[in-house]
Amino acid sequence: MNPLDRWRLVLGRYADRRLPGAAGGSSGYARMDRALDYLYGREYKGRGLRQELGPGSLDPSQLTLVTWLNEVRELFPQDTVEVIEKHALDRYGMTELVTDPRTLERLEPNQQLLRTLLTLRGHLKGEVLEVARRIVRKVVEELKRKLESEIRQTLTGRLNRFRHSPMAIAQNFDAAGTVRRNLKHYDAERGKLVIDQVRFFERNTRRLPWDIILCVDQSGSMADSVIHSAVMAGILAGLPAFRVKIVVFDTNVVDLTGHSHDPVEMLMRVQLGGGTDIAQAVRYCAQLVENPHRTVMVLITDFCEGASPGELVRAVKQLAEARVRLIGLASLDGQSDPVYDRQMAERLAACGMEIAALTPQRLAQWLVKVIS
Repeated sequence: MNPLDRWRLVLGRYADRRLPGAAGGSSGYARMDRALDYLYGREYKGRGLRQELGPGSLDPSQLTLVTWLNEVRELFPQDTVEVIEKHALDRYGMTELVTDPRTLERLEPNQQLLRTLLTLRGHLKGEVLEVARRIVRKVVEELKRKLESEIRQTLTGRLNRFRHSPMAIAQNFDAAGTVRRNLKHYDAERGKLVIDQVRFFERNTRRLPWDIILCVDQSGSMADSVIHSAVMAGILAGLPAFRVKIVVFDTNVVDLTGHSHDPVEMLMRVQLGGGTDIAQAVRYCAQLVENPHRTVMVLITDFCEGASPGELVRAVKQLAEARVRLIGLASLDGQSDPVYDRQMAERLAACGMEIAALTPQRLAQWLVKVIS
């Protein structure tokens, strides 16, 4: 793309007089220009610019939302499409993208779309709700596939280098043991070692009867952490050594423990937004504690308490005094780059709660350290 065409696409329709013959009039970029103007032309309206009226023309038919989506996905690379869809939803409030089933089916399933669906959960009805559920399942399964192997390996044990296993698992391959075992099959004439028997290390399994309570803030700013918490709960619930309880809260508390094995069902019951009463949620979780010495409570929140800070400090202090292991996460997602109330977090740290921002893999490593 030459610089003139690039500038024409950046500047939009009002560049026609200054850049004649560039992208707007070139058959190669006219469709791109029209697709971008369908979205970013709203910027002019938002700034109070009056729509210009002109003579009739032989321009193509006006884009509709569905045809615009098709155009965008056909004309631009995938990473650009995701940025455009994000701007449409977040900057220009085009919520019809996720409230019309035909349109929703054309969107690329990704975490950004999942976050938007969770935000608008209360507005999804009928057919669009079923489409949304399929999207949620697809994104969650992809996220779980990326996380599950490493988290399970971290939590279920390290290699036992003194015993071998009949299970042929690639990560457990014992290269040196395999060579030693097959030295008698060395073919001197060909200078090659013939492998008759492959050795694999056995994996130690930790049988730790720990209860894991995930207490998750579902206020709007915590969307990514809510998603990762649901996936993490599903992975932990699949490990027999753990009992998982998951609670989400805003100014109300919802116990989703009955769905801890199913991240999709958990997320479909989340409603992002509203106020934040962390103390109430912590007090509820305290009622779920059966054996304090074998309980870990993970509080996932931005620590922006809407109720009495003193009540929250008191509730956390009581759990710490009961010897419940406590960690407060300002973020549980792939970035670990949170914005949170540092003063409140410091007060809770003084009560005995560890404070961090972690990826799911790092949380798994922390759990291993705590329960070892």
